[in-house]
This record gives sequence, structure tokens and C-alpha cells, in this order.
Amino acid sequence: MTERNYAAIIAKELGVKEMQVKNTLELLNEGATIPFIARYRKEATNSLDEVQLARIRDLYNKWVELDKRRATIIDSITEQGKMTPQLEKQLNEAITMAVLEDLYLPYRPKRKTRATIAIEKGLEPLAKQLYQQDRFDVEAAAAKFINEEKGVNTMEEALAGARDIVAEWVSEDSALRDKMRRMFQREGVIVSKVVKGKEEEGSKYEIYFNSEEILAKAPSHRVLAMFRGEDEGFLRLSVMPDEERALDIMERHCIKSDNDAADEVWLACVDAYKRLLQPQMETEMRKFYKECADNEAIKVFVANLRQLLLAAPLGQKTVLAIDPGFRTGCKVVVLDKQGKLLHTDTIYPHPPQQEYELASKTLRHLVNLYKVEAIAIGNGTAGRETEHFVRSIPFEREVITIAVNESGASIYSASEVARAEFPDYDVTVRGAVSIGRRLMDPLAELVKIEPKSIGVGQYQHDINQNHLQKSLLNVVESCVNYVGVEVNTASKELLSYVSGVGPALAKNIVDYRNANGAFVSRTQLKKVPRFGDKAFEQAAGFLRIHGAKNPLDASAVHPESYHIVDEMAKHAGCTVTELLQNEALRKGLNLQLFITDKTGMPTLRDIMQELTKPGRDPRAHFDLFEFDKNINSINDLKPGMVVPGIITNITNFGCFIDIGVHQDGLVHISQITNRYITDPNTVVKLNQKVKVKVLEVDMYRKRISLSMRNLDSDS
Repeated sequence: MTERNYAAIIAKELGVKEMQVKNTLELLNEGATIPFIARYRKEATNSLDEVQLARIRDLYNKWVELDKRRATIIDSITEQGKMTPQLEKQLNEAITMAVLEDLYLPYRPKRKTRATIAIEKGLEPLAKQLYQQDRFDVEAAAAKFINEEKGVNTMEEALAGARDIVAEWVSEDSALRDKMRRMFQREGVIVSKVVKGKEEEGSKYEIYFNSEEILAKAPSHRVLAMFRGEDEGFLRLSVMPDEERALDIMERHCIKSDNDAADEVWLACVDAYKRLLQPQMETEMRKFYKECADNEAIKVFVANLRQLLLAAPLGQKTVLAIDPGFRTGCKVVVLDKQGKLLHTDTIYPHPPQQEYELASKTLRHLVNLYKVEAIAIGNGTAGRETEHFVRSIPFEREVITIAVNESGASIYSASEVARAEFPDYDVTVRGAVSIGRRLMDPLAELVKIEPKSIGVGQYQHDINQNHLQKSLLNVVESCVNYVGVEVNTASKELLSYVSGVGPALAKNIVDYRNANGAFVSRTQLKKVPRFGDKAFEQAAGFLRIHGAKNPLDASAVHPESYHIVDEMAKHAGCTVTELLQNEALRKGLNLQLFITDKTGMPTLRDIMQELTKPGRDPRAHFDLFEFDKNINSINDLKPGMVVPGIITNITNFGCFIDIGVHQDGLVHISQITNRYITDPNTVVKLNQKVKVKVLEVDMYRKRISLSMRNLDSDS
């Protein structure tokens, strides 16, 4: 098999230099993570970002997989004694799995088919004669193959068997399959019909009851919706191009003459299309466009998750958190500045108990006793009523009240992680704790929840779960390392996402911390069992130790670069601490003096940026938000109203807005802005505060249509 220069191939595809790809692949093969390479190996990659690095990794894996399959196919055909120089050349030049499999199709071990049965009857010579399309007496030639012992009783049966063989040859012609594939991809129409008798039960798919559109132009969310409708038994789908166009391509490719033999071949071609090629191509197109729709949906989910994980943290405040409820009451917890559980309680301010005064007294007491600075209220059932109740309480100290998106909190509260953390408390307490901690630091809390349970995607249950999970975990890892982790307070779950750490080493770090007290330096991490040099190289720059003797231990400056900062301080005639504190000293440095064969200007600029604000949290500052006090339920909404809201989810077809009525409203993509857009993410962001106009309220289906057009909002 041909030896490939993967770096050159990938570099050409991505439009980058071959050396950038080569160095990236070397670093990945040495065990470096993408966040580490992007942040601390900029000289090697010429500052490729995480997206580019991930693309290099994925393309490399794709080529390796393709070449493994190529080797298997070449071995199989060679063992059959059917390999030719031309075929081997074609196999080596194939750059997609589809082309590779097309070339292998005639040599793949077959189950019993109409063609193999005809071959067993001795009709292959007749098929070859017909396939040549020379002028001869077809009926006389076919009559010679009548053989009652083999089951060929008539001349018509002989011709039918020969046509079956030709049909299979036609369907396995790699050049024809390529033409048909391209035609199906460009012109294939997806037709959707309602299953008879399912009209009422499947009413949510009503727009697909009698629809058809070019599959290549169908938005990903529509494709996924149709496939879901089919899976649920409400829709019947078909994918095919215009049949005349398809048969015209086959005729031009296969028919070489105008005689009786060519007529037989044409009959075989029509049969090959309807019985073999069309169903095969339809299956392939379904898979192809399902993967395209999956990739688009995953892209949306990834973008939303990144924004959610990097949402502004309230920071280290004493928080009282409430998991609201009506009949079962509201679970109340108090958390200290580090998120440690101090107190639990239950209040019943809503019907049927309506213990309004007692609940108010309890909250006032807890706020005073624990010097609470913020109250976090879950935005689920009874959330708005609880928020309204809390805001009406005359607290004796200043305290802010914030509604918190509790999506996924119930998943966390019933998880093994939550049970291990709070074995003596029930799910309601754990849920309230999660709500409070999510306000303090969304990233640190959300990493404990399976990413796809956070609820910021579209059709996440319909897409490839392995691909989704892998993509979302990559995003979590990227966000955790982007922000950095305080090693002395981080949970095992948060630490596990740090570059080079993982679950086992994260547990070892926590165990060591519990046994020996807080870490006082980054170098002390090497005393943790199994925290070797490689792990230290990958992780140290992302782990923070505030209050360490060396102030750089609280920064994103990697320990491997401490000597550079020492040189800078020496050159400036000061200590490292003074260099951190004195902007004039930093500005007086000539970075060119510190360039070496290992350290270039990208790293030096990163160091200087970090010295300006060491360990600075890159996330936005927390911004308070309040819903309209007069809007508490969907019944309070009227068309034309303009109300404040928060963007909770972004899809390809629009964005969902929480306006405080327990049911998010939809702003269709056409209503997001006054200008035409194709991607909502170019205009809006998750957790963005906006003003929206109520267009329509469907009480029966609990659907709210909103608009952001012509309104003075952040969009």
C-alpha cells in the first residue's frame, strides 16, 4: 500500500503549512492535549487555535481509519487472486470510504442473490455476451443455455437470468455509482407523507404530512424532525431524485449500441436502478444527510454549551438557594463562600399550606444568621411564585435575588456524584445545593452533569450519541482549561477535565489534599501519586494556587517559563512580585531580549498579558436581571406586550427565551433582527438579556411566539 504523507494532505485541505500539521501530530502522539498545545506550544504550531488543532486531529484519525480499511480490502482482493495493477492504483488513489467500498463491491463475499443463482445455472457466458452489446441473434444464443437439470427451462428464463447478472454488474460499476451518488446528493428529494390513520396522534408533525424538498437544501432541524417522525411511526419518508434523470445517466453510461443485445442490457439497467441502485443510494443518502444534520446539531449544541459553561459567575458569596415547589414545599439550603453546605430547611409559602408568614420569618432569620449575600431561586415549577414571594420580604441586610436556570439540576441530584457528595441528604437538598453553586460558579457545577442533560441543544436525543458525547466533552475540557482551576477548592469532577489529569488522577489530587492540607506550590503536585512529569507538564499551567509563595503559581504562566519571568525581573532590577505590581516596569521590558530557540514572541506576549492580571478569570462580570413583576404565568401574556427575557437555548431555526412563565418562548430566526441572517449565533448569545414582543400565545399547545425585531435590545 502507498505510504502517505498525512501532514501534507491535511495541510493542503486546511490551508495551513505542512510543518504546523507535522508538529501538531507529533505533540498529539506524545500525549499532549489540545488545550495544552494551543496555549503553551504556539511556536511549534505557529499559533493554531483549538478549532484548527481539533480539525487536524480528526482528519488524521479519518485518514488512518481509511488506510486501515484500504489495507484490508487490498489483502482480500489479493487473496482472491483478482488484484490487477489498475485496480490497485484505483484503490490507493481513493480518498473517501464510499469510493473505496464501491471498488471493493464486485469482490466482496456475497450472500445468495438473483445474480449468483443465475451464475450457478451457467448463465454467466450469456451475460458477458449480452454485456458486449455486439450484433448477434440473441434468442438463438439464449436457446443454447436451456438446461432443465439446472433449472433453465426456456429461452426467456435464460435471458432473465443473464439480465440478473448484468444488473448486478451495472450496480457494482464504481464509475456509475459515483455519478449516481453525486446526482442523488445534488438532486435527491425527500418526500414525507403521514402514515394513514396517524393524523391526529402525530399532529405535531403536521407540516410534514405532505411535504417534499431537495434534501441538500433542507435545514438540519427539519431533516432531524422528519427522521424522528418516521422513527415514531407517524411519517413515511422516501429519498430519490427524478427517475427519468437517473435512468438517463444510466443509459449514457451503459448503453453502447443499438441492437437486440443492447435492449437486453437496457432492461437490466432499469432493473438494476429500481431493485439495487436506487434503494442502496437512498440508504446511503439517508445516512449521509443524517450525519450532516447530526454535525450541524452538534455544532449548535457545542456553541450553546460553551456559552453556558463560560457564563458569568457570581463569585465567592454566601448564598441561600431555593429549589421551589408547591405541595412539597420549597427546599432551602445555605452555602458558604466556597459552596459548602451549612444549613437545610423547608418552607411552605404556596398553596395548599400557604405558610407565608412562617416562611418569610425563616428566610429573614437565615439571611441574618449566615450573613447571606445572594438568594438563588430555581426557575422550574413554582419558580416565579417563589421569586415574587422572596422579593416581597423586607430583609434587614442588602441581599440580591436571582433566578437560576436549573436545567440538569435534577439529573445531578440523583447522580452517583451527588450521592457521594451528600450521602445523608435527599435529592431535593442536592438539587438546591446545585442551584446555589451554579449561581456562584456555573462552570464548576455544570461539569458534574452529563453535558447532553443540560438542555441547550436541538434534537439531541436523535443524533449520534457517541459523536455528541465526544464533542461535548471536548468543549467542557476546553472551557475548564480556558478558565483555569483553583487546585485547593476544585471538586474531583472539575479537576478531571484539566489537561493531562483525568478522573483517576483527579481523585488522587483530592485524596492528597484531604490528607495533607492545601497545596502550597505547584511543584508539590508532583508528590501526588501517579502525578508524573508528563502529567505535570500538561496540567500545571491550568492549575492555580492562590496564596502560594511564588505568585506565578496563581497565574497561567507555565512553570517551564518561570525562569523567563525571573530573567525579566532581573533585567528590570526588581523582584517577580514587584514586576507583577508595577506596570511601568513591565512596559520598560524589551521582549526581543528574551527570545530563544525554544521561546518565541507568542509565548512572551502571553506571559506579559498574564503578568498584567495574574490568574484573572476570563469570564464576563456578573450582571443582575429581573423578569417583569406583572408577568407570572402564560395566562398573563397578551400579544403586543414587550417584556424582558433571557436567552436559554439557540437553535438553527431561532432562539428560546425565558420570560418568567415556566414556558420558554420561541423567537423564530426571521424575528431575531431586522436584517436577514442564516445563523442565530451570529446575533445572539446564550444568557443574553433581551427585550421581546409577544406575537402569539397558544394556550392549548403552550407555545409562545416572540419577536426581537424593532426593539431596543442587546441584539
